Amino acid sequence: MPVPPDSRSEPPATPASAPAASSFARVSLLVYTLLIVYASWYPFSGWRDMGLKPFDYLGARLPYYWTVFDVWTNVAGYVPLGLLLVLALHPRLRPWWAVWPATLAGVLLSACMEAVQTYLPTRVPSNLDLLTNSLGVALGALLGAACSRTFLQDSRLLMLRRRWFSGAAGRGLVVAWLWPLALIYPQNHLFGLGHLVPPLSAFFSDLFDTPIDLATTWLNSAQPSAEQYWLADVIVTACGLTGAALLVLLLMRRQAPRRRLVTLYLLACIAAKSLACALFFAPQNAFVWISPSAVGGIMLGTLMIVGLAWAPPTAQRRVAALALILSLVVTNAVPANPYYLSTLETWVQGKFLNFDGAAQFLSVLWPFLAIWFLLHPVHRRPG
Repeated sequence: MPVPPDSRSEPPATPASAPAASSFARVSLLVYTLLIVYASWYPFSGWRDMGLKPFDYLGARLPYYWTVFDVWTNVAGYVPLGLLLVLALHPRLRPWWAVWPATLAGVLLSACMEAVQTYLPTRVPSNLDLLTNSLGVALGALLGAACSRTFLQDSRLLMLRRRWFSGAAGRGLVVAWLWPLALIYPQNHLFGLGHLVPPLSAFFSDLFDTPIDLATTWLNSAQPSAEQYWLADVIVTACGLTGAALLVLLLMRRQAPRRRLVTLYLLACIAAKSLACALFFAPQNAFVWISPSAVGGIMLGTLMIVGLAWAPPTAQRRVAALALILSLVVTNAVPANPYYLSTLETWVQGKFLNFDGAAQFLSVLWPFLAIWFLLHPVHRRPG
């Protein structure tokens, strides 16, 4: 995918003389904390007081039934939190001094998440979860301190970041790397993020205590033909790919190896999608997302990216936002494909209940987050 350098006249990146806070680490920490909150309290329904105090679980006996998978999942889920806490505390605290505050903050967050689960009938607060989460955040904090020379001031990785990306690219990089995570949840289309109809239908059904299907209400039970489904899939795939790739291009300086970076980014996203399909469905379904319409959308999106790579940044930004808006409109206007509905029935939620909620939330949120970033006046300033 040849992506030529743009015509932006940006000054060369120079190392900072004084330690600076990492906006990437702090924004990533905020986003990851929100995902933990969402995953811990999902599905946010049926709140009630069952006569228990929120922290009674601390004095309870350890659960008799547990699995190694649950333990490792709880540990792994809090490792990134500990790492990001240490990086976000720089330069106020030196990395090794930040280990204890970071661990304490993670333990308190986990304790609060478990306490609130007392009021959710579908969740059970567990002191074992608190212990494993605490272990995870401690390991993450130690890892962050040990890797501080790699990620923080004057490290080679940070120097490459300054050389290849604009100075104000921190938030944009967070948005860009949330895209492959958002793709993990099964979609009606390959890159069809922002599907609001199912969660809104569930919300209004709970609110009015009656089944409500917004898709049936809006579309009057219309059922597109196979050709219309194919065309919608091509449009959504091409627009989603174009919007994400242009967003990444906008963050780069002209001296960056833009063609290789964009190609690696897109390959990483495809790999994340394939890994999720293999993990949550079955190993033989790793490439179940491949279809003639998806391949056609990828080819069309690639042509759009190559052509728009010559455009000025302002045009790239507007086209990226328009592409994501068009993808949103088509995704929510076209009824769910029957094949997609049957696919959801095999989606393994039992072991991944917490992750399922966070993945769905991120898949709905990402297009709006990306459009906000592309159109916000602060992010339109050259870095």
